[in-house]
Amino acid sequence: MKQTTKLWIGALALVCVSTAVTASVIKSSKSTVEAEAEPVFATAPVSVPQGGYVDLTYAAEKSVDAVAYIKVTKMGRTRQYVVRDPFSEFFGDFFGQGRGQQPQQREYKEPDSHGAGSGVIISSDGYIVTNNHVVGGADEIEVKLNDNREFKGRIIGTDETTDLALIKIDAKDLPTLPIGNSDELKLGQWVLAVGNPLNLTSTVTAGIVSAKARGLGANGIESFIQTDAAINAGNSGGALVNERGELVGINAMLYSQTGSYSGYGFAIPTTIMNKVVADLKVYGTVQRAILGVQGNDLSVYIDTEKEKGNEVDLGTVSGVYVAKISDASAAKDAGLEQGDVITKFDGKKVSKMSELQEAIAQHRPGDKVSVTYLRNKKETTVSVTLRNTQGNTKIMEEVDLDDMGVALKPVTDEEKKNLNISYGLSITAIRNGKLKTEGATKGTIILQVNETKMQTVEDWEEAVKSANQSPERTLWIKAITPAGRKTSYVIDLND
Repeated sequence: MKQTTKLWIGALALVCVSTAVTASVIKSSKSTVEAEAEPVFATAPVSVPQGGYVDLTYAAEKSVDAVAYIKVTKMGRTRQYVVRDPFSEFFGDFFGQGRGQQPQQREYKEPDSHGAGSGVIISSDGYIVTNNHVVGGADEIEVKLNDNREFKGRIIGTDETTDLALIKIDAKDLPTLPIGNSDELKLGQWVLAVGNPLNLTSTVTAGIVSAKARGLGANGIESFIQTDAAINAGNSGGALVNERGELVGINAMLYSQTGSYSGYGFAIPTTIMNKVVADLKVYGTVQRAILGVQGNDLSVYIDTEKEKGNEVDLGTVSGVYVAKISDASAAKDAGLEQGDVITKFDGKKVSKMSELQEAIAQHRPGDKVSVTYLRNKKETTVSVTLRNTQGNTKIMEEVDLDDMGVALKPVTDEEKKNLNISYGLSITAIRNGKLKTEGATKGTIILQVNETKMQTVEDWEEAVKSANQSPERTLWIKAITPAGRKTSYVIDLND
């Protein structure tokens, strides 16, 4: 199957570093997962011999046992297509068939697709952290440990916004990696990238931390650790480890013109990973805190204004420039305005947007934090209560699609013709659930949910998921009955 990548046109390309099942191109309270990530070995002091060389053998030997090889399978979908006999119009009677014989509808099953990546064992009872792009959409997950034992894996939760996922295998007494604090990393510090690149299992490469809090525009929330340790396809979900053998990041991407390693790789820091993993394990979905500001690095704003011939003096050259404040947001209630420059979040200095994202990502809705900003060169610090995407501080639960009580499939060509429609999802089975309560029956065809046309079952799943995370938490469904009567349903996901 094709290598999953995230691709941007420019001097270089950012490439996802795993082979994944999709063929697309390519931040709690200060909670951690200490309880989930029981280290089974103690960290060792770093040995720095005379001459400045760092001994990485301890870290390497311990890390390989705690990094697993993950193989994923996505089952080929069954597609329907129409077969027309080009000769029936002319020779149908000759062969004893009626002229203009009706076209026949047949099915075609796409081949299964396969991919591979890496994962980091963070608890002795089988919890493994990897990337969303490694296991997202997978129908089957196979996990192979460094000692060659194999297990079936299941998804506990995924988060596309940070490209992280948590899976579980049924095992005990597994080797783990202790979780380090990525904030303590320093530029030039030695790190190891551990994973399964190019199907070469248990591979260790060494390099240094080249940059921190790097924003690439690849994920919704990101503050990458940049390293020159070699990272290639298959390293995704693997471990970035410091000299003490502590996990400091989850490898995710590489920077390349060719799709293979050519200088830099990027890892998701543990400051983000800890919160996401804890939420996925407890809630099944991430409790994402929202400040409610849109903006950019102040340096970028200043450069843009200079290109327009404008001089900018905001009292600092480092921070996050606020371009817009969302309505009914925590930032608006706290009095922030467009043109402000955020310089600290919860007492921590922020010099760019990626650092602000990383800081917010460590909190949950309802957390009270301090935000320091400059307005007219005057510094002000305010208290802010963070909210969720729905504008409140409630715990967000993952919606269960089974609660809808329906089985769906794309409409057939015959249904399209009879009802004069070009798309839709037909209810093939229905039981007690939200749709039946609203009056839907077997055979009803769902045409649109909120603003999305329903063409595939994946469209339905994504629409329900998006509605669950929206402020309204409501499904507005347009449908048509088998008799051609147009109807609609309104489902409140809060019920």
